[in-house]
Amino acid sequence: MISEWIAAVLLVLGAMFMLIASIGILKMTDVYQRMHAVTKAPSLGAFLMILGMIIYFQDFWLTLQGILINVFIFMTTPVGTHMLGRVAHLMQINQSSETSIDELEENDDDSFGITTTIYD
Repeated sequence: MISEWIAAVLLVLGAMFMLIASIGILKMTDVYQRMHAVTKAPSLGAFLMILGMIIYFQDFWLTLQGILINVFIFMTTPVGTHMLGRVAHLMQINQSSETSIDELEENDDDSFGITTTIYD
């Protein structure tokens, strides 16, 4: 009985985080801010929803699958978002006027910030 309530609360919290992320997409002004909204909240929302599923069903294989899905989400989301942000910067997509720091400005070449040293 109590596990059903905990699972329901986790599912609702996860759905709320995903709703907040979708509102963030509409409210943010440029692609970089939108990427931030799309990365953080849905990852936490998916984690809470999968945790709710694990608590509700209490099955070994579903628990294992849920853990693997969460690990996959938390490992791939930051990498994918970083790549999208870097490509957006290389394509010179305009930033919001509210943006005060551009840390990639000095790396505007196509080297992706990688420096090579040739040793003789």
